[in-house]
Amino acid sequence: MLLKKPRTIALRIFQSTVPRLSFVVAAFIIASAATVSVTAAPIVLPALPEPVSNNAVASVTIDDTQYVFSFMGLGKGKTHKDVHNRAWQLVINNKDKPLQWQALTPVPSSLALKGRLASIAVGVNDSIYIFGGYTVDENHNEISTPEVYKYAPVTGEYKLLTPMPVPVDDATALVYQDRYVYLISGWHNDGNVNLVQVYDTQTAQWQQASPFLGSPVFGQAGGIVNSTMVICDGVSVTPHSDKRRSFAPETACFKGEIDKENPFKIDWRTLDHPTGSARYRMAAAGDKDTSKIYFVGGSTNPYNYNGIGYNGEPSTADDAIWIFDIAEGTWVISKTEAEAPTMDHRGLINVNGSWYTVGGMLGAQLVTSKVIPHFSTLAEMSCLSKSQASSGVSKQGSDGQAVEVVKTASNSKCQHQNNINGEK
Repeated sequence: MLLKKPRTIALRIFQSTVPRLSFVVAAFIIASAATVSVTAAPIVLPALPEPVSNNAVASVTIDDTQYVFSFMGLGKGKTHKDVHNRAWQLVINNKDKPLQWQALTPVPSSLALKGRLASIAVGVNDSIYIFGGYTVDENHNEISTPEVYKYAPVTGEYKLLTPMPVPVDDATALVYQDRYVYLISGWHNDGNVNLVQVYDTQTAQWQQASPFLGSPVFGQAGGIVNSTMVICDGVSVTPHSDKRRSFAPETACFKGEIDKENPFKIDWRTLDHPTGSARYRMAAAGDKDTSKIYFVGGSTNPYNYNGIGYNGEPSTADDAIWIFDIAEGTWVISKTEAEAPTMDHRGLINVNGSWYTVGGMLGAQLVTSKVIPHFSTLAEMSCLSKSQASSGVSKQGSDGQAVEVVKTASNSKCQHQNNINGEK
């Protein structure tokens, strides 16, 4: 298939200048910067008890205690035998004791095979909602499960909810108004769907929202801030007359605006792509504090669940971070602060202003148990506050192709801104 022609994104780096300030004001700024720098240091979170990839991850905060979860996924062997339904929980609070993952009751299922890949989980108020996924048998047959479970961290119990109207896996799940969960596109048994299925956590009912206007995809990523969502990339299906279907990266981003009067009406618009090169299974999330949506990792070579590309080539992880500023309507490209880039994700977790991936794959398709910090938004907000004293402003050119990025020399964080057989 023909991919969207890459658009050139020119990054012009400006060295900010700080006006002369009184000694008292200058001292205050230096002290504040030091405080932010210390606060922005990420918490070292322990590794999972076992390596896992393509796991559903989510987080919820209850009574000032944050809970981080990993549900199901793929073990280090990367075969159908390594697909499991095990679950883990990490409790993060202010108590002075070591952090440690705790084993949970495995995720239940009515299917013969209990383990699942490409499930998606989100936190809503005091509960975690787990959607779909697919099973893989020894003959590589795959089935998308319709089941939806609600997990209560306080009681440790799963509750089976109303099933999805159309079972999907490898979809994107976004939460609106701490009530509605939007399942966008994804794979259903034999192909992709363009559906936006909305689950109302208050009424336990499903409704269809305005369909996704891009090509139906699986393995895409997205985030939401208030009523604005952004969905990027994934994999589309290419039909052929003389051979079985094939899969191709879909280089496309879309912005959806949810109607404030009708949560099932979405105004979808095309959005300039940040790089012109699609990525598969990124970790992504929106951040209300910065009004930005972040995309981390993933691979430019779509792959089967074992990390080998549909083109037969081993896939590798990308180290870039894409940042979409909703207010400015601009993209900024940065790089992960992790020692190594990661891929094969189903979520991005915020812990005290630092953003983590939980498990996934490292280089050479190595399944990892690590919980990896990639960047800090507290450090970014410090840079943004400093840049207000500069003459430069972050904007997109009138032709939609140029982005100016303000950097300050006084903070190192600111300096950093810059399957072959047709199986799914």
